[in-house]
Amino acid sequence: MISTKIAFLLILSFFSIVFIQSGLDKVFDRNGNLNFLYDLLGSVFHKALIHVAFVAVTLLELGSGFFCLAGVFSSFFNDSSSLGLIGLIIGSIALLVLLFGQRVSKNYEGAKTITIYFILSIVGVLLA
Repeated sequence: MISTKIAFLLILSFFSIVFIQSGLDKVFDRNGNLNFLYDLLGSVFHKALIHVAFVAVTLLELGSGFFCLAGVFSSFFNDSSSLGLIGLIIGSIALLVLLFGQRVSKNYEGAKTITIYFILSIVGVLLA
């Protein structure tokens, strides 16, 4: 159905923007992002664990964003949803890691935002 495909393409486009921008921000402002996380989570987690999680989330976000972007083209030109689905699954894992950090740090407003993204990601998975 054409409306389902359009919705899927829009969701992939959304997550391409969100995750590529967020991942690149972490790459180009590594120290600023790490210092923010140390302040936010330092009383709960050791700095080494925060650093490992930061690297993991950065890789997950970039991977998700680029798979979603490739998925837009693959879905549009080849009528294949595989790359987009992979991107959404990787992105959902990144969102779960971020949600865990927000909940542990008791940043419930941030957790709400991640929840909205997660719901949209699951809708995308269902449309794939």
